[in-house]
Amino acid sequence: MTQAPVGPGNIRRRHDREIVSLAVPAFGALVAEPLFVMADSAIVGHLGTPQLAGLGIAAALLTTAVSVFVFLAYATTAAVARRVGAGDLPAAIRQGMDGVWLALLLGAAVIAVVLPVAPWFIDLFGASDTAAPYAVTYLRISSLGIPAMLMVLAATGILRGLQDTRTPLSVAIGGFALNAALNVGLVYGAGLGIAGSAWGTVIAQFAMAAVYLCVVVRGARRYGASLRPDVAGIRASAQAGVPLLVRTLSLRAVLMIATAVAARLGDAEIAAHQIILSLWSLLAFALDAIAIAGQAIIGRYLGAEDAEGARQACRRMVEWGVAAGLVLGLLVAVARPLFIPLFTGDHTVRDTLLPALLVVALSQPVSGVVFVLDGVLMGAGDGRYLAWAMLLTLVCFAPVALLVPALGGGLTALWWAMALMMSVRMLTLWLRARSGRWLVTGATR
Repeated sequence: MTQAPVGPGNIRRRHDREIVSLAVPAFGALVAEPLFVMADSAIVGHLGTPQLAGLGIAAALLTTAVSVFVFLAYATTAAVARRVGAGDLPAAIRQGMDGVWLALLLGAAVIAVVLPVAPWFIDLFGASDTAAPYAVTYLRISSLGIPAMLMVLAATGILRGLQDTRTPLSVAIGGFALNAALNVGLVYGAGLGIAGSAWGTVIAQFAMAAVYLCVVVRGARRYGASLRPDVAGIRASAQAGVPLLVRTLSLRAVLMIATAVAARLGDAEIAAHQIILSLWSLLAFALDAIAIAGQAIIGRYLGAEDAEGARQACRRMVEWGVAAGLVLGLLVAVARPLFIPLFTGDHTVRDTLLPALLVVALSQPVSGVVFVLDGVLMGAGDGRYLAWAMLLTLVCFAPVALLVPALGGGLTALWWAMALMMSVRMLTLWLRARSGRWLVTGATR
């Protein structure tokens, strides 16, 4: 039997199948995570406005605390995928377990900080006297679930590195359903109020962590991988995560600066800005799903010492990113007059939103390239470059954004500054991808 030729078309189709099989479940899992907070908000909202306000403040703090440690997923994905590409599955699982142990240690450290200073954090956010007690209660109880949340991040990274994004999707859906059921039962059935919502979230997070650990332990036993903590391995995981932590903090600083500037522009502007950020986050989930596929695929190719395969996969994923960005941008541009009324009935806010959303729509193809190349370089373990590139982006963005109020610009001008920020990111990432210096092959970088 004659073997089918491996032409450019066949290679593209192979990459397309890999990208779709990893990105679609990853998108579902990414969207499922924010549903935790939405379910809590819907249930607690019926208790009263102070309770909902307290939940909003505490949830924002928790989300920030957990998102700072997202490197547990990213670094673990890249490291595990390399070992998979090298054909060493026991070492891949062992590498992933180092990330899980690191997550457990970091989670314990965060609890030790949050429990005693929770009231100070809440006061820092300017909570009212009526909302503050509820915010402190929710924050203190929910913080007990942070070790589980971080373990979920690390375990998700293990499975992504093993080229499995379907299991994280199933766990996320199950966790959401359990969280919603527990919240209803504990808030209203047991009469625990906002404390019941917090306990429901903690239990759901630990249940998710337990499911992940069962999957990982089963894999470790199958391949004879050790599950015991390894100090050298945990230290290596932490060192690999530091550059990605710098990158994440720099990106958070960009978003905080943008929100602070929008607040200076006026009430209508900050209201419109929050609506745009919500939409921007949803668009980011779609693009980040391709980036997650990139982390897993690129790591595997480099681990298998196939630099050319990694380069071709990168090229195809960039094409996917541009196409996805064009589609998302077109949807935002065409549908913006239709969905804006869903968010606000204030005509001033609507008028502010329309032109700013057009900027968001126009910048989506750039965002598509940024997310994909970010994922590619993460998959290559090129965290140090990503850290420096994001710091440079912050340095470029901050003065431009802070000048917007001084020069009399409005929300549209601020989002042009955000588009500039994404363009700087695209330039720095494209230059790195073009240089080929990220193409470091082998089981470890």
